[in-house]
Amino acid sequence: MCILGRDARKHPETMKNKEISKQGLRTWIEIDKRALRNNCKEFRCLIAPKCLLMAVVKSNAYGHSLIDLSRAAENLGVDWLGVDSIVEAESLRKAGLKKPILVLGYTLQDRAENATKNNISLTVADFPSLKALGTINRGGSELKIHLKIDTGMHRQGFFVSEIPEVIKILKSGKLPITLEGVYTHFSSAKNPAFPAATFNQIEEFKRAIGLLESAGFKIPVKHAAATSGTILFPQSHFDLVRIGIGLYGLWPSKEAKAAFEGKINLEPVLSWKTIVGQIKNLPKGSKIGYDLTETLNRPSKVAVLPIGYWHGFPRALSGIGKVLIKGREAKVLGRVSMDMISVDITEVKNVKVRDEAIIIGKSGKLEISADDIANMSDTINYEIVTRLNPLMKRIVV
Repeated sequence: MCILGRDARKHPETMKNKEISKQGLRTWIEIDKRALRNNCKEFRCLIAPKCLLMAVVKSNAYGHSLIDLSRAAENLGVDWLGVDSIVEAESLRKAGLKKPILVLGYTLQDRAENATKNNISLTVADFPSLKALGTINRGGSELKIHLKIDTGMHRQGFFVSEIPEVIKILKSGKLPITLEGVYTHFSSAKNPAFPAATFNQIEEFKRAIGLLESAGFKIPVKHAAATSGTILFPQSHFDLVRIGIGLYGLWPSKEAKAAFEGKINLEPVLSWKTIVGQIKNLPKGSKIGYDLTETLNRPSKVAVLPIGYWHGFPRALSGIGKVLIKGREAKVLGRVSMDMISVDITEVKNVKVRDEAIIIGKSGKLEISADDIANMSDTINYEIVTRLNPLMKRIVV
């Protein structure tokens, strides 16, 4: 494992700044720069010194704040930033981000010319998009593209059998573009027990590269591996790896975690917190919330917290979810509402209005992770963090 730097979370000035930042907030998200630094180092340890590292910051940086997280990642020395749309890419350029940016998703033809103006690289994954590049207003600059190859995911991308036709179009001289990269995406690289499909995709990708290089194209950046591929398949690293979920300290799958948790130290970057808004003492038999779905089986002290499914707390956690208050678990009572939940604090001593409640993160010796919430909601950690409402303030600590 990589040697970690100083633990900034315990620095008095850092703690003071955090307290100032959250004043006046009912709920907020904290982004831990030290954990982000650790995760970057862990992935640097997995790849060769010349292999580039892309921080995938699409979808509001997986819920972590597009601008703030990208700025922190750039300061940590990542080589590329990966986004879903030209809109996200332009936002990063307007915020002053300088690193190379690749748009991983589909770009509308009438937005493509913005890429040349802002030094943004685009993914091209189909013939209509490729041919349309000949009609864009380039403003005197060549557009940098990365060809996406469908090696088995069957989502975006050219089939390997279509590469000769791609080559013909590229060599026609009608497209003022620079072929900056070629890449693919794995469909099932998250389980080390079943590697065959990924090995097949790697070989298909090599075939595509071979066809392009035999036709005289020099490809500066070849890439295939996302987080799971980077961890499980070293032979898939090529020139660059695209790190998304792992950058944020979350594992791409239970299988990858089980196989590599002792070898790689990933630390969650995100914590989600709120406050106690009201406290009620209710008698046994009281019914809680919409549809009166839960009946108290004892006299109970109940705290009302000002968050709900609008903020990203899944309605599926009605009656089963938990939060942490003063190092103790407090169970969700009744339905999760749009903007409020009720939790049982009968066993938690000395709770006061405006005390902190942890939705994702640590309190004392206990922790609730994005994985915990995902498991209770029958989904994946990706969905939990990316659905956190972007209007909630993110505080970098």
